[in-house]
Amino acid sequence: MQNIIPIKGRRKIWIDLDNSPHVPFFHPIMAELKTKYDIFATARDCFQVCGLADLYNIEYERIGRHYGRNVLLKYAGLVIRSLQLAPAALRMKPDLAISHGSRSQLMVCDFLGIPSLLIMDYEYSAQIEPTWLMLPEVIPAANVNFDPGRILRYPGIKEDVYVPSFRPDPAIVEELDLPADSVIVTVRPPATEAHYHNPEGEMLFMSAMEFLIRNIRKTKIILLPRSDRQAAFIRRRWAVPLAAGTLVIPGKVVNGLNLIWHSDLVISGGGTINREAAALGVPVYSIFQGKTGAVDRYLSDSGRLTLIHDNNGLRFMSLTKRNRSMPVPRERSALGKIVGDIKTILERKLEIEGSQSRFKLPVRISGAVSRK
Repeated sequence: MQNIIPIKGRRKIWIDLDNSPHVPFFHPIMAELKTKYDIFATARDCFQVCGLADLYNIEYERIGRHYGRNVLLKYAGLVIRSLQLAPAALRMKPDLAISHGSRSQLMVCDFLGIPSLLIMDYEYSAQIEPTWLMLPEVIPAANVNFDPGRILRYPGIKEDVYVPSFRPDPAIVEELDLPADSVIVTVRPPATEAHYHNPEGEMLFMSAMEFLIRNIRKTKIILLPRSDRQAAFIRRRWAVPLAAGTLVIPGKVVNGLNLIWHSDLVISGGGTINREAAALGVPVYSIFQGKTGAVDRYLSDSGRLTLIHDNNGLRFMSLTKRNRSMPVPRERSALGKIVGDIKTILERKLEIEGSQSRFKLPVRISGAVSRK
């Protein structure tokens, strides 16, 4: 738990780390903002969120957990975690709450009248309405049912926020025993407990794994389960290659970007690791079977991501070594735009607009006109 000593006169920002991808995303944003604002973070104890926050040296207060895939338990968990977050929000009295999809934080903000900024990159994810919504520029306005006057935009994709600061660490080669003559494949199963999960993704994951196992003599598979339940299933299903060391489940949290960089290809049933690979220029195959969002469509159309829709598509996966001579992209415009808009929100005098705690700005925020 962090001990924040507020500096008099400084505005306070509350960031909720609700899922593992939020940790690397918010890490550089927090670093930029903490020079001017007081930042406090909360983290949900699930999907390696806390382990990653420790890896990134982020101070946080651990609050709440995941309640599984049962729909009723999901709703109960949402309410329970909201109640658990409320005391922290009341104690810190933030001027702005920010998340990348934390429904619990949004529920607390709506109840307590705290202005909120929701950053999201998948338009088909159901959310509680925030004060402001921030999206990548590639998501069309027609795809989003939200007041255009309260939508902010940033260039590129969310992974462009933190990929530019990545530096490869070769220590992972020895740590995970990655043979130079093997094709290194990083695999991430579908998010089976997510509300947007499509069971067809599980079947395609199984087929992809069997395809890799048949080619195990020239590959080494690094598999990243999302939960203990997934890990237990994988250990039962593929006990032989696990025992042989040709299939590995890391024993601790690893830096995802570093693993991707040292891989020859990535196969994943989730969005973030796919887009991280695309941002790094690593060949990536998506086995996600939910609705294809605008960001993934954009990456597919630009040749940076291959969408696999069925078993027939697996034959197009190329199990070859990749050329790692290409440099890591260093473009930082996405980070600058996001941080700049957050500062603009906080540096204007905000007026409470009615009982819904909406705020209006007398100026234009980077192209988005505030609601009147």
